[in-house]
Amino acid sequence: MTAQTIVNFKENPTTNNWKVVDDVVMGGRSSGSFSLTSEGYGQFSGEVSLENNGGFSSVRCAMETLSVSPESKIRIRLKGDGKSYQFRVKHDRKAYYSYITEFDTTGDWQTLEFTLADLRPTFRGRKVDLPNFDQKTIEELRFLIGNKKPQEFELLVEYIEAIYGFD
Repeated sequence: MTAQTIVNFKENPTTNNWKVVDDVVMGGRSSGSFSLTSEGYGQFSGEVSLENNGGFSSVRCAMETLSVSPESKIRIRLKGDGKSYQFRVKHDRKAYYSYITEFDTTGDWQTLEFTLADLRPTFRGRKVDLPNFDQKTIEELRFLIGNKKPQEFELLVEYIEAIYGFD
């Protein structure tokens, strides 16, 4: 088994490739931000609003193309606020859909692993009629919160790795 670092904010403290995308793109009023904490974590935080048919905030990382297989896993070290989030990947940053999974946070540090083949294709919250992740690359990562209620949120990220070599 081999682990490849995709992002490690303590080793490479930059947010250059990260961009917040909120529901304001469609008239909503949610507001998220992404920054580095003084402890060296990526911090995705803000407020989700349901005003003007809004209801989500997300942060995406455009990355160099990463070779993967459906059996590859993504390992993330994070600390949430007890709320539910989505983790999303795109095999092609120009694709209209993402492959997603949901996860719950506990308020403590967690190390989560997701097998790419378990991520399902969606577009704007609706399932797309395609198979689960069956691609050979990843070009974008994203975290999203959209739990159909107004709420403040905070998600700290230490690192994201790709795990290879499963038999």
